Amino acid sequence: MGRLRNYFLTGIVVCAPLAITAYLTWYFIHMVDSWVKPYIPARYNPDTYLPFAVPGFGLIVAILFISLVGFLTANFIGRTIVASGERLLERMPLVRNIYRALKQIFQTVLANRSELFNKVGLVEWPRRGIWSIVFISKQEHSEMNEVLAGREGKTIAVFRPITPNITTGYIMYVAEKDVIPLSISVEEAARFLVSAGLVTPQRNGEPVDPALLPPIPPEFDRRE
Repeated sequence: MGRLRNYFLTGIVVCAPLAITAYLTWYFIHMVDSWVKPYIPARYNPDTYLPFAVPGFGLIVAILFISLVGFLTANFIGRTIVASGERLLERMPLVRNIYRALKQIFQTVLANRSELFNKVGLVEWPRRGIWSIVFISKQEHSEMNEVLAGREGKTIAVFRPITPNITTGYIMYVAEKDVIPLSISVEEAARFLVSAGLVTPQRNGEPVDPALLPPIPPEFDRRE
């Protein structure tokens, strides 16, 4: 029975990630198809001629359409059309605020994706003696930094994610001297948070040796 239990648990470890990945992939493809296929003319839709639905056709059409919009926007005529549409949205009180916020978010994420959360650190939060993992991105000068400079010295913006949903969390401005940088990657820290600490950060496929981590500065060491 002990061996059977071990075999079963090993099977779960192998099959569960594959099954969940396949399910999420299939769900995403089916969701995009359900949005796009109703707008495809019947003569161009292979589902009209085949006795079965072709999964992923709507996704391919969506990718081609988005790429075409990007191509047209890159020239003068496309930019003129987009500018005209944005001027129309600016006249709508509620819609313009939503559009501005979404546009700024997408421009920031896509334009600076190589600099988005490129470092990991530790911050003593929510109280002394408790440490939280934070993501650090490229720092831009802001009014918050300027206001806090006289009180805390140089401050930086960090994102403190919430386990296990790391897409939500807190933006905090903390003194740069209070942030302890870590050598682990953002991906390793994200896996550690999503797994609630079960998947430990690794280096070259092996668990990180605590002796190789940056030492905690004396002013942060509470062990004594």
